[in-house]
Amino acid sequence: MSPTIEVDVQTYRSIEFAARMGNITAAEVVARLVRTASEPASVPADTSEGGAATGRKVAVYADYEGHRTHGDYDRDTKRIDVRSGPLAGQGFKSPTGAARAVVEHYKPDVNPNRNGWSFWLLDDGSGEVLQSIRHTV
Repeated sequence: MSPTIEVDVQTYRSIEFAARMGNITAAEVVARLVRTASEPASVPADTSEGGAATGRKVAVYADYEGHRTHGDYDRDTKRIDVRSGPLAGQGFKSPTGAARAVVEHYKPDVNPNRNGWSFWLLDDGSGEVLQSIRHTV
């Protein structure tokens, strides 16, 4: 008999969704989360021509219409640079601008107005919205 872990319904649905998005099993999702949580956290820093750190980036993602989009949020400039999907390589001046672009791309027939601070989630396994770090140093 295999060991089991009890989770609430919403967490189970999130694990199932992540498994479908990654084309992997629910067990693989949990294993990756455990591996990620076991690794030391690192925040990449941008460097200017002189080599000094100019920004602090945080990995974020958004799930919309069955698509996951990854990006980097810069704490200093408040920009989001998209790293994956059809918008990869594009930068946006705000989380809201980036959220609108995602909505417009996947569902051009709906109003794209979204609050980017709650649309983007921290890509650290916490499931926290970007808003949770908006005013932290």
